[in-house]
This record gives sequence, structure tokens and C-alpha cells, in this order.
Amino acid sequence: MKGETYDKERFSVNLARLKKGNEKFEVVINSDAAIDFKQGRISDIRAALVNEKIFSDAKKGMHASEKLMQSFFKTTDSLKVAEIIIQQGEIQLTEEYRERKKKEKVKRLIEIIHRNGIDPKTHLPHPVTRIEAAFEEAKVHIDDYRSAEDQLQDVLKKLRVILPIKFEIKEISIKIPADYAAKSYSTVKQFGKILRENWQSDGSWLAIVEMAGGLEQDFYDRINKLTHGNVEAKVLREK
Repeated sequence: MKGETYDKERFSVNLARLKKGNEKFEVVINSDAAIDFKQGRISDIRAALVNEKIFSDAKKGMHASEKLMQSFFKTTDSLKVAEIIIQQGEIQLTEEYRERKKKEKVKRLIEIIHRNGIDPKTHLPHPVTRIEAAFEEAKVHIDDYRSAEDQLQDVLKKLRVILPIKFEIKEISIKIPADYAAKSYSTVKQFGKILRENWQSDGSWLAIVEMAGGLEQDFYDRINKLTHGNVEAKVLREK
């Protein structure tokens, strides 16, 4: 829990680590939130931390020296130091966590492809077992730090060498108010290609995004959550 002394017996933890000279500084992280924080999808550093302490060796429960923190970071404020560690350092994930997230992302990608992809010759969806076999045959690499949606196009390029897949493509126009525009930008890019964009004088953002048709509802869900429903979206065309 936040603010409590880290239990050094819990050796299987996910960390963010930053080296400064011969010194290292570590924080114990909530992995998903820390990755989101590093990539600018969330701004609350506390959500990214299991413990607000700064360590020189978290697995041994050794706290970092405040003197060294002041020297390298010009502050002893643990939250400010944690921000720098996550933003500039390396996120280290346990093998157990990586394997679990990999399986989740593969499952998600297979669901998207099965639901939305067709064999262009038969115009029928590919069976899940065939897609799973193609994943194995293509030796698809899953990135620990990118969402399943963000990796879809890269995965399709590999699979199409083995399995003919056609996706419906949609162009969607969006308008996001100034209060939410900047923080929504990276999320929109995860779902597809921004074809055109225009920042308005009032700070709002207009864009036309091209994405796989099967991502449309997930896109609406994510962007509505980010903007608390303050978004205008419309399908312009399908191809």
C-alpha cells in the first residue's frame, strides 16, 4: 500500500529504474498504470506507484539516500523523483507479468481478427484455431509496452504472409474540446492513422482517423471515457 514500508520479502515485483552515474534509483510500480503514465495516457503519478518510497535496491528494501536524490534530482520529494524515474528510466517487468499480458494481448488480437477479418477469396471469417496457428507460424512478437490495438497493423503485416486477411477500413471524424484534446491525442493514434487534423482557435481538436472497422466501438468507448462523453464522432466512409 502507498506510504507503507516496502516488504523486502516480496521479491517478485515490477520496477521502474533509473541509473545516475554509479547510483540507481528505483520505485515499485503498478505496471499498467506506470506504462500509461510513461506514455502520457494518465497524469496521476500516485496511480503508477505501489509505494511512494524511492529505493536504491527495492528487492532488498534499501531506501535511496536523500542526499543523493538532492544531488541528482535537485529535490527529495519522492513523487517528483518517481515521475522522473518512470519517465526517463526503464520499466522492468517480471516474467510472470510479461507472460500474462502477452497472453491477454494475443487473445485480444485474435478476437479482433476473427470478428472483423475475412478471407478475401471466400468472404468468410477465419476460424480462431487457424488464426492461432498463424500466430505461431509467423512468430508474432508482442510488445510489452503497446496495447493490442496499437499493434494490430504490425501483427496483420506478419500474418498476411501466411493467412490472407481483409479488414473493413473506416474513416471517422472526431472533434474533441480543448480540455481533453491533448491527453486524447496519443489514444487516438493507438487506434489508427490520423489522415488530417486541425487545431481550432479555441483549443479544440478536429481530426479524421482511419482505422480497422472492428475497432470502432472500442475506440468510442475509450475516447468517451477520456473526455467524459465530450466528443463528437461520425463515420465518414467505409472501404
